[in-house]
Amino acid sequence: MRKIFFLVCACLLTLGASATGTDKYSCLYENLPFKMEQVTAPVFPDNEVNLKDFGAKGDGSSLCTDAFAKAIEALEKKGGGKLVVPQGVWFTGPITLKSNINLHLNKGAVILFSPDIDLYPLIDASFEGLNTRRCQSPISGHNLVNVAITGAGVIDGNGEYWRPVKREKVTDKQWKEFTSRGGAFKNPKFWFPSEGALKGDSMSNMNVPKGNLSDAEWHSIRHFLRPVMVNLVSCKNVWLNGVIFQNSPSWNIHPLMCENVLIEDVQVRNPAFAQNGDGLDLESCKNALVVNSTFDVGDDGICIKSGKDADGRKRGIPCENVLINGCTVFKGHGGFVVGSEMSGGVKNIYVSDCQFLGTDVGLRFKSTRGRGGVVENIYINNISMFDIQTDAITFDLYYGGKSAVEALADGDEAKQQNVKKIKVDETTPCFRDININHVICRTARRAAYFNGLPEMPVKNITITDLEVNNAKEGIVINNTDGVKLQDINVKSKGKTFSARNSANVTVNGKEYKKIDNKGITLDM
Repeated sequence: MRKIFFLVCACLLTLGASATGTDKYSCLYENLPFKMEQVTAPVFPDNEVNLKDFGAKGDGSSLCTDAFAKAIEALEKKGGGKLVVPQGVWFTGPITLKSNINLHLNKGAVILFSPDIDLYPLIDASFEGLNTRRCQSPISGHNLVNVAITGAGVIDGNGEYWRPVKREKVTDKQWKEFTSRGGAFKNPKFWFPSEGALKGDSMSNMNVPKGNLSDAEWHSIRHFLRPVMVNLVSCKNVWLNGVIFQNSPSWNIHPLMCENVLIEDVQVRNPAFAQNGDGLDLESCKNALVVNSTFDVGDDGICIKSGKDADGRKRGIPCENVLINGCTVFKGHGGFVVGSEMSGGVKNIYVSDCQFLGTDVGLRFKSTRGRGGVVENIYINNISMFDIQTDAITFDLYYGGKSAVEALADGDEAKQQNVKKIKVDETTPCFRDININHVICRTARRAAYFNGLPEMPVKNITITDLEVNNAKEGIVINNTDGVKLQDINVKSKGKTFSARNSANVTVNGKEYKKIDNKGITLDM
C-alpha cells in the first residue's frame, strides 16, 4: 500500500494536480515518519519594476551591476515585489538581494556574471562548513524574509574563469583551451587559472586557507577564493522556481541556516569537470522541500550538510525536516548525499521517487574522524539508478576529500582495513537509523558498501527490496552494528555478500550476531 501511495503522489505531481501553490505537494507530508511543518512559497507585494528602466542593456557586454542595485533599491522602497529581467543577456557583477524581492527572469533572459574578480570583494563567509573568507557570491542575501528567484531564464556564473582543471577530466581540446590562458600548474596535470589561485591552494586544506592570514595575504589569493554562486544565509521563506542555474565558480546553490525553503522545477548544471561544482547544498536548514528538479554537475548533486569539525559543532544547527521528491541527477559524484560536513547533525530527511543516471555513487553517506555530529532518521524510498560508476549505496566514514572514483583508483579502500579503534569523543561522527526501501539499479561496480569506524560502527541501517543487476561485486560491509538486508537480489560477477568486524547483521532473514576480522562470504 505504501508503494501505491507514493506512486499516486508522483503521478499527481507529474501531471499537475488541480491544486494551486504548494497545496499540490500536501500528499508528500502524509504518513511521514517524523513531524514537520508544510513548506510554503513566500507571498510578495503586487509591485513590479523592469530592469531596463534602470539603465540596463541586455546586450551581453554592458555592465548592469548598478542597474540591478538601483532596481532592487527602488522595489525595496515600495515594500517589495517582482524585479522583472526581460529577454536578453544581462552582464553583471554581484547582485545583493533584499527582503520581499522576487528576482524574476522572463523566458530568454540570461543573467551572466562577469569573470572580473575585482568586482567580487572579499567577505567573511562559511565555505565547506568552516568560517573563512571568500569572494562575494554572484547572488547573495543575508537575514532576509521572503526572497525568491523565479521564472524561465538562466543564471550563469562564468565559472570556467574561476575553477582549476584536472587534465584527466577534460578533452585534449578543452585542456589546450584552458591552459592557453596562462595561469599556473600545480603539476603537469592540474592547472590553475592564475598564480594567485595556485598560491591559495598551497596554503589551504580542502579549499580553505589555514592559519591567520594578513589582509595582504588574503588579497594575494583572491582568485583561489571561489564563491558559491547563490548564497542565501539565515533567510526565512526562500523560493527558487523554474530557473536554470549553471556554470558556478564553486558550489551552485547554497542555502545556509535558512528556514522554509522551497526549490521546485529548477535545472542545475555544471560541466562534469567542474571542481567543487556541487548542485545543491542545503546546510543547517530547517523545513525544506526540493521537488521536480534536475541536476547535472561536477560534484555532488543534492547534498545535505551542517558545518565542519569544531566550527560546525560550535554552530550546532542541524539540517532537519527535508523532503526531496521527483528529482533527477545525471552526472555527479553522488545523487543524494549526506556529508561530509555534518558536524551540526542531520535528521528527519525523506527522499522519494528520484532517479540517478550516471552518477559516481547513487546514495552517498560520507564523513571522517574529527567531524563529530549525528546523522539519523533518514528515509529513502523508490529510487531508480542506471550506470553507477562505483557503489549504488555507500556509507564511508573514511572520506578523504576525493570522489569515489578517485578513491577507487588510488586504492584507498585497501588502506583503510585494520585501522585501530580510538576513544569516542565529540569529534566522532555517528550515522544511525537509516531506512532505504525499493531501490532498483542497473549497472554498478558494486551494489552497496558499508565502511564504519571501529570505535563507531554504522548502526541500524535497513535496506529492503534492493535489486541490482549487472554489478561487478555485491555488498561489502565492515564495522557495522545492526545492518538488516531484506529482499535483496544482487546479480554480480563477483562475491555476492561479504562482511567483517560487524555485529547483528541480518541477511534475507538469517542473523549473524558477531562477525570477526576473518569475515564471512555468502551467496544471497
